Amino acid sequence: MSPLDEGNGSTPQGQMGNLLGWAMDEAPGASLVNALASTRQGNDTIFGWYARYLAAKEEGHDAVNGTAGILLENDGTLAINNVVDRMLREAPAVEFSSYAPLKGLPDFLDLSISLALGEHRETMESLGFSFVSTASPGGSGALFLAANNLCERGDAILLRDRHWGPYAGFLKGCGLEMATWPLLPEEGSEYPYFADKAFETIIDQLAEKQSTVMVWLNDPAHNPTGLTMTAEGRRAALDIMMASASKRPDVGHTLLLDTAYSLYANEPHGWGQTIVDAMEDGTPWPENFLITYALSLSKSHTAYGLRTGALIGIHPDQDVTERLRDVFGTTGRQTWSAAPRILQYTAAQLHGNEESAEAWAAERDRLQGLLTERRDVFVRTCKEHDVPVNPTHDGFFAWLEHDDPEKIAEACAQHHVYLVPLRGGIRIGLCAMPSNAVERVAKTLATVLN
Repeated sequence: MSPLDEGNGSTPQGQMGNLLGWAMDEAPGASLVNALASTRQGNDTIFGWYARYLAAKEEGHDAVNGTAGILLENDGTLAINNVVDRMLREAPAVEFSSYAPLKGLPDFLDLSISLALGEHRETMESLGFSFVSTASPGGSGALFLAANNLCERGDAILLRDRHWGPYAGFLKGCGLEMATWPLLPEEGSEYPYFADKAFETIIDQLAEKQSTVMVWLNDPAHNPTGLTMTAEGRRAALDIMMASASKRPDVGHTLLLDTAYSLYANEPHGWGQTIVDAMEDGTPWPENFLITYALSLSKSHTAYGLRTGALIGIHPDQDVTERLRDVFGTTGRQTWSAAPRILQYTAAQLHGNEESAEAWAAERDRLQGLLTERRDVFVRTCKEHDVPVNPTHDGFFAWLEHDDPEKIAEACAQHHVYLVPLRGGIRIGLCAMPSNAVERVAKTLATVLN
């Protein structure tokens, strides 16, 4: 009989340590977890504010949801691309139950490259590029593959100073540090949405002291701001990285494009055009330079819970891409085994048929129209009421820069408008709020800022 079986089995919590024969840890389980695990605590900010919105609705308040990072219809239900939904339900049972190949279903891997590059794929192939794609559990899995393999432990990854919060956790878990450059340039810059001078300076600093340089660039349709770079800004960023790689041939350079929201952007494949332009201009591609795309089907195919994405690599040397195929495939095998199969199969079937592909695109366009309508109303109303919202162009979010975001979010919550305070500002989830509430959100911000 264990000590817990003695008596009536009811033991005050304060006596538990004595009964078990040891002193209780100050932090429960502190002796059982490693140093990194001990830093993982607390609730996610976004989900915490979403819970507050739900509580307000439950209490009967006329609350507005600007918290969730999912696309909702104007009636508040989850927006679902009905073509994807229908084809999932028609898929054979074996496609739900079977493992996928460790690196992904071949048809899906081919599709993922086309989703990333769009109409520029054929031109890039004719220019001699080689591609590699590895299936992953969502875009997050693609980010992990890159963080785990493309930088030396202890090196810093370069991010914009406004970025998706979980990036920090991915990097820390892979033993990496973080460096940042400003989201926006100083006034009068040649590139309105790209701080090229700061970017070039920090790239140079990292290349001087590290054996690898890696940039994570969430473009187009940046989370959390909705910012999209111009063609000129894209080219400037590419030129800076290629010049740095050429200058230091012993330092690996990787540009990772996080394209989680790209298929809701007006230029979903702008980076493909930028790469083609650079090659047709005669820009030499350094051997030590790699471009990767972190692709997610969560938003584009409204299948958040099916966790399907891919990491795509682009390089002129096929030997390089074949080596990466082994590296990424082995990493996946040793981390999550195989990525989920069903959406790989369904997406490949959907896009492989002209009729269903066109139907998917039409529904995607409808959903993009919801976002465009909400953004246009929000930006216009903010301008009318002198709300200094950041430039925002595409995707799910808008952003208000502020030194005290918690204060502003709390003030908005008093009006039952629920937004998300993050470091440096407030994320406004246009994706989640009905179109007829957008004007109210902008006016509420005007009220609490004045």
